[in-house]
Amino acid sequence: MIPYTIVIGRGILGRLPAHARHLGLGKDAVVISHSSIVRLHGASLSAALKKAGYTVKILNVPEGEKSKSASCILSLLKQISAYDVDKKIFIIAFGGGVVGDLAGFAAAIYKRGVPYIQVPTTLLAQIDSSIGGKTGIDLETGKNLVGAFYQPKLVLADTGLLKTLSKRQIRNGMAEAIKYGIIADPRLFGFIEANHKKILQSDMKALNFIVRRSAAIKARIVGQDEKETKGLRTVLNFGHTVGHAVEAAGRYHQYHHGESVGLGMRVAARISVDMGLLPQSQELRINRLITCAGLPGKIKGIRLAKILDLMRHDKKFTAGHNRFVLVQKIGQVKVVDDIPVGIVTEAIQAYLL
Repeated sequence: MIPYTIVIGRGILGRLPAHARHLGLGKDAVVISHSSIVRLHGASLSAALKKAGYTVKILNVPEGEKSKSASCILSLLKQISAYDVDKKIFIIAFGGGVVGDLAGFAAAIYKRGVPYIQVPTTLLAQIDSSIGGKTGIDLETGKNLVGAFYQPKLVLADTGLLKTLSKRQIRNGMAEAIKYGIIADPRLFGFIEANHKKILQSDMKALNFIVRRSAAIKARIVGQDEKETKGLRTVLNFGHTVGHAVEAAGRYHQYHHGESVGLGMRVAARISVDMGLLPQSQELRINRLITCAGLPGKIKGIRLAKILDLMRHDKKFTAGHNRFVLVQKIGQVKVVDDIPVGIVTEAIQAYLL
């Protein structure tokens, strides 16, 4: 089991102070977010915390993957240190996956670790990135190459906050939900097939279902293999091997994370068919759902050589040996090492435009 509670519900942001008090955290909250989230929801969070007797310091970081940099984390740590005088602080990551990664990493390394809470505000973060304790920043050579496993004290996901998301942000989150259906839950996959239009329209009932279902899968897997030492957690990387390379090759702005993962899942499904693991009919079903979610069908403007080069920096590749999560059937995957380079190359080429 994971050593913290995940609270999911609509309109629950105001309950955060009660949870913080129950956990015995400090009285000084450092909220790490970005300006658009603060503009939409910052007043509600600040008012709830101040009413409960907490001091509140809001630190904004730039939007987008570019903020997951060495310069940004150092700036953040200096601001936290300047504020942390005669205080007992805890950090609140109030935003999407980027804010969660950055704030979590700051919590992990400031004073060798201070407590933090994840309050994810995007579908992708509520479904996936806020759970599991992976924190970090990027390097030019790849995504999340500097970081730490550092678990939050609480994850509080207010699904009501998802109403303010753009269609593109919803599609990004859907990519991770589709991933969970493929790796562990045929019922979730079928639900998204039947309800993709409702999800894209931000239907609260549909969103609540996929958040709860996906978060439960993530929590179960992470609880069995917290630091990815047993090989169990590796299945969560389905679609991410090629996906991270595409994301980095596009300098983190051409394709968002979920879009990159969607492309990576298409490639992984193709490799699975070519390796004789997956029936072609199931590959077509996977591709159809990724398309219905409005995710990209082709990798545009990125050279094959660049993708292959970036994949070599992937944390799952060691001593020249590649490693992919492949599909056996919807709801079941396996980790496969040393896939012939020709098969990997042909699968990527099939999706290059």
